[in-house]
Amino acid sequence: MKKIIFIEPKPPDFHIFSRMPLPRLGTVLLGTILKEKGYDVKSYVEAIGELDLKDVLTADAVGISTITSTSSRAYEIARIVKKAGIPVFMGGPHVTYMPDEALESCDYVLRGEADENIVDFIKALEAGSGFEAIPGLSYKKDGAIIHNKTVAYCKELDKLPSPDFSIVKGLGKEARKHFEITPIMTSRGCPYDCSFCSVTGMFGQKYRFRSKEKVIEELQLHKDNGGGWVFFYDDNFTADKKRTKELLRFMIEKGLTPTWTAQVRVDVAKDPELLDLMKRSNCHTVYIGLESINPETLKAYNKKQSVEDIEKCIEILHEYGIRIHGMFVFGSDNDTVETIQQTVTFAKKNDLESVQFMILTPLPGTSFFREMEKQKRFLTKDWSLYDAHHAVFEPKKMTYYELQSETLRATKRFYSIGQIIKRAVRMHLFNVSIKLYGRNLTKKWAKKNEYYLEYTKLITETGRKIELAAKKTAEDIKEKFRQLELQGVLSELNTVKSDVKW
Repeated sequence: MKKIIFIEPKPPDFHIFSRMPLPRLGTVLLGTILKEKGYDVKSYVEAIGELDLKDVLTADAVGISTITSTSSRAYEIARIVKKAGIPVFMGGPHVTYMPDEALESCDYVLRGEADENIVDFIKALEAGSGFEAIPGLSYKKDGAIIHNKTVAYCKELDKLPSPDFSIVKGLGKEARKHFEITPIMTSRGCPYDCSFCSVTGMFGQKYRFRSKEKVIEELQLHKDNGGGWVFFYDDNFTADKKRTKELLRFMIEKGLTPTWTAQVRVDVAKDPELLDLMKRSNCHTVYIGLESINPETLKAYNKKQSVEDIEKCIEILHEYGIRIHGMFVFGSDNDTVETIQQTVTFAKKNDLESVQFMILTPLPGTSFFREMEKQKRFLTKDWSLYDAHHAVFEPKKMTYYELQSETLRATKRFYSIGQIIKRAVRMHLFNVSIKLYGRNLTKKWAKKNEYYLEYTKLITETGRKIELAAKKTAEDIKEKFRQLELQGVLSELNTVKSDVKW
């Protein structure tokens, strides 16, 4: 067994980051680990390049990473690859929490972090035995589903290699030059536990981080290979402020300060020393989960922040010249239509550069999902709609249609012509481009999802649920497979494989 192919399915719809596609680091890291062990590894990230199904079907094993919104497409791909007689394993947040569901489509599920057991798993595949010794593995044996003990979190992140992006199809040896923005991980985990977030279940609440020396090595590699912007791919880049300050000082000392962005919390604004270091090290934009301007909703989300904290944070970050991408989540049982409308006014008044107005979505692995399951409040379990842009449950103070339509209207209001002109007058050309992009993307999304808006309106008016046709997420892959069958390519591939002795 030599050829391993990883696949990261594309998201089912447009989103704010469609302009700058980033691979999640999971498959690239696992692929890099296997490549260093001598395996022939390739990764298809569909947001970056088209999936070559004929090539995939020459693999000895295929690994598919998925989040909830991409799981429907991931399952379709898994079934096609499995039909061709190739072992398929899956990983990622969704299947970590839903392994039984995943095993209906694939052969194995690697739950949780697989960095420390991916090599042992592939060796077990080669030997056809030893699966019972691999932590975090779920599989079928004699018709019964086996869930091995939970895998431990990777304690020493420094042992992980720098991701080799050249394995991603479409990037090649000069991979970092092709990224508009390159992901670099400096930590895993988050000490907070927001009710709707699946991060802590996947990566834990204990904050683990790479040493500043290892991060600097990767930043140097990034610079040497012609990379541009950097996105620190942490769930909370400043969770340990002392450690973040040490890293930023080291970056400044070594002269490795690319334009960078990261996810932070509002409490970043309470530390002037940290803000000064962020500015001096070339921080451009921060992504902040502001979530809500409704105090009751903030409590329900377990955010441990106030509206006053949010306002002060925006003000102070702007004083330091740091831009803000504010993320809000609508749809708690405390929210109303007025909450949504007031949030848009708040975002415009406080001069946020860009926003995401998302719909509260019960993701598997979260306390919110368990609560909605208990109360039987799901509108649909078509996972392709679980992308935080579709209403999949009804909050207590809004209808399905109000939540869906008002969220869309809020986005249109924020990315309005007036807002674009306001930035143009100030000569904020970067922000003009961001707002133009947001406006165009919103129009495209609204046109493509007009059916869903009508659906939520219909069930609101009739007062009963109507069956929603499952969203077709992998028709292109099915058609490619059918064409390969018609051309006799599959039988040729199987003949070649049967002649190869490993």
